[in-house]
Formats: sequence, C-alpha cells, structure tokens
Amino acid sequence: GGQCAELYPEKPIYDIPGYPEITGQQLTDKLMEQIEPFHPAFHLNQMAEKLEKQENGNWQLTTDIGTKLEAPVVIIAAGGGSFVPKKPPIPGIEEYEGTSVFYAVRKMEQFKDKKLVIVGGGDSALDWTLNLQPLAKQLTLIHRRPEFRAHTDSVNKMRALENEGKINFQLGQVKELKGENGQLSSVIIEHKDKTTTEVECDCLLPFFGLTMKLGPIADFGLNLHENLIPVDTEKFETSTPGIFAVGDINHYPGKLKLILSGFHEAALMSRQAFRYIYPDAKLKFEYTTSSSSLQEKLDIETAKDKKRA
Repeated sequence: GGQCAELYPEKPIYDIPGYPEITGQQLTDKLMEQIEPFHPAFHLNQMAEKLEKQENGNWQLTTDIGTKLEAPVVIIAAGGGSFVPKKPPIPGIEEYEGTSVFYAVRKMEQFKDKKLVIVGGGDSALDWTLNLQPLAKQLTLIHRRPEFRAHTDSVNKMRALENEGKINFQLGQVKELKGENGQLSSVIIEHKDKTTTEVECDCLLPFFGLTMKLGPIADFGLNLHENLIPVDTEKFETSTPGIFAVGDINHYPGKLKLILSGFHEAALMSRQAFRYIYPDAKLKFEYTTSSSSLQEKLDIETAKDKKRA
C-alpha cells in the first residue's frame, strides 16, 4: 500500500469524514500518530516474497532481504502493489535522480524559488504545474503534443497561466540534460521539426505515470481476479483461511476504491481475525468514548491534559 504518501503526499483530499481538506501525507501522519499507543512493529524497505504454512498452523512470511515473520493470520493491504515510475528515455538521467530529477513531490517547499521543468500531459503534470507555479522562480511545462489527457479545467487554468506569462509551455521532448555532480543546469528540448531549445532548469519533474507491480503476492495462491484478491464482505477473508485482504487490493461485488471503504473493511476484518485466532474467546465490543481500558491504552487523560496546557 502507501498510495496516500506515494501518489499525492501534498495534494488535498476532500472525502475523509471529519476533515474538509487534508493532504495525503497529513492523513498518513495522523494515522501513524493514532496507532502509536499500540506500539506496532514496522519492517520497511522490504518486499514480501514467500508465504508458507507452518506445522503449528501459523504463517511464515519471508521478505526479499531474508526477514522471517510468523503469525496466525496474514492481512494483505497492498493497494495496487509497489510503485515504479515510468522514466523518460533520456541518456544519463540516473545521475540526477534524487537530487535534481524527481518522480513525485514529497514537500512542495523543496521547489520554492527553483527553476522547474515539468514533463507530461496527464493529471499529475497539470496538477503540479498549477500547484508549484506560485512557488517556483520559473516554470516550464513540456508536452510532446498540444492535446492533454488531463481534466479540461486543469488545462484551461494552465493555458491562462501561459497567456499571463506565468509559465512557459514548450511542445517537444527532453532529449538531453546538462549539469554536473548531480545538479541540473538546463535541459535540451527537441521539437517536432528537429529544432532544439535550451531551458534553464534546477529540477526536472517527469510525470509519465506509475507502473504498479503486485510482485510475489501473485504467487500466494489466492485465486486472483485481474490482479485483485476476491474476498467475502462479511469477513474479508480470502480463499485461504487465515489470510485476509482489505483496501484496493481486494475485490467483491459493489467494491468502491475509497480510503473510507478501506477503514470499513478493516473494522469488519479485524473482528473475524480475532475469532480465527481465539475461536473459544468471547469478543467484547467496546466504544472508545466509554471504554476505560481503551482510554487507558490510548492515554486519553494525558492527551486532554496536554490540550488544556
């Protein structure tokens, strides 16, 4: 998973209940803050590679760097898979990646007072052209054809900025990068008639889309349907007992790919996961507003004292 932080960390989201507007990164940070009292263990920068049933009934998950994790249930919340940016075929672009070439915007302030070149004709390219223009010292948008795939409203706003002289639009493709030690100084644009234009550039932002790769999950034997995992809507359990799937990775009739839907699915799934692990235990359903044990776990009184202070 991770679409909020990966795809739109600085873009506003308007459909989260209780938040009229919140960015992807802010929502991620809030969720991390909310789960912190439960002291979860995170194993980052690894890919789940192998899932095996053990003799004791547990599942053992092995990652691509050899980490082994064992648990009675497995919950897959992989979204659309891992994200791999589609890179433009520009010689030597790897030298500048991470210093002058970026495939996503993590922090808008990073590009303040910079000479920016944005490449692409889809929603991401147009959205970031509109959002970064007020911050940038200079902004050039490059697209290989005059037609755009982005929303008409975004295209109209971009054209208005071009007419006002606030951005520079170039028809063509980036063919060459100039700079040294990982820092760009300019890009060379080749036009349809083979003429070229050199544009000063501190940072290049190519937005050609992302390829989502499901990876080894596809080999876990979960009866995938078009790279999605079928589940029932009572338990959100897969075809394999003890393995659950929530969020964009799952599929069922009437599925809506919304963040809100993922929250709902996780709540129902967690009840069934508890029953799977503790078949003879009684599940006590409690509300955080009235449960003293949950409030103690969440340190509610301390949080209230901090607010009063």
